[in-house]
Amino acid sequence: MQVSLALTVLNEGAHARRLFDSIMVQTRPPDEVVVCDGGCRDDTLAVIAEYSDRLPLRTLTQPGANISTGRNAAIRATQGDIIAVTDAGVRLAPDWLAQLTGAFDREKVALAAGFFRADAQTTFETAMGATVLPAQEDIDPVRFLPSSRSVAFRKSAWEAVGGYPEWLDHSEDVVFDLKMRERFGAFAFVPSALVHFRPRGSLAAFARQYFHYAAGDGHAGLFAALHFTRYFTYLLALPLGIYAALSVHPAIWALGALAGLAYIRRPLLRATRLWGALSPAQRAVVLLLLPIIRVVGDLAKMAGYPAGLWKRVTRGEK
Repeated sequence: MQVSLALTVLNEGAHARRLFDSIMVQTRPPDEVVVCDGGCRDDTLAVIAEYSDRLPLRTLTQPGANISTGRNAAIRATQGDIIAVTDAGVRLAPDWLAQLTGAFDREKVALAAGFFRADAQTTFETAMGATVLPAQEDIDPVRFLPSSRSVAFRKSAWEAVGGYPEWLDHSEDVVFDLKMRERFGAFAFVPSALVHFRPRGSLAAFARQYFHYAAGDGHAGLFAALHFTRYFTYLLALPLGIYAALSVHPAIWALGALAGLAYIRRPLLRATRLWGALSPAQRAVVLLLLPIIRVVGDLAKMAGYPAGLWKRVTRGEK
């Protein structure tokens, strides 16, 4: 079984060495590594070139390629039967590829989903990781749609669904996963195939990320009910709740506090697992940040979703 590792990069000079160092120590090395450059303007390619005599590495250049186009170009150029996909902004666990590709020892498996953990290096990143990255116990393996930072599939399956959707700039892996799952069934969930993902380091970067995610959802016509619920909560239920607390009875504030705790319950549980090395003061900062990050993320999605819907209408439904 030949295994190819495919990825696309764009201005990842600050992170590429961390990824490629982790590729170097894989207990099951890839038979080839194919990288598509989307038009890097920093030192990404120079960093990657440092590994050209230590890895079976090939680099393609396709300026202006979005993530889907870059991934497809890299996968198209591979020779392997099994394609593993990751992103430049991660660090792979040493047995990541061995664990992930082990799922294909079973003949009927066409898709395998690895998992990811927050690689937080600051107090803020700890709060961010607790808020936005699910824990393993949050996952329903049958319904799980893996991020393409930790996934593998048979090349024939990729070909059968037409690859990643090149018309879509964001949320492309969700659309790809849905097509794969519809055609081949649930992904084989391999939570031990871990990548370590560093969360966004500022609220501004996080807001941009979630704006683009929601815009991708709108463009692809995904999760309309979930986005509607968010608008309903912020634009109707929350103002009505505040009005009732001010005008009807102050006890309603207590119900609001309970709703707020429910809102951050899962991030709070995750935070207690991530903050082991933090001081009490840093842990207090994490607790303060959790609701702020949730609200910023929700507002960014509320701004992004209609932008994606507009693109869907003006460019035509795919």
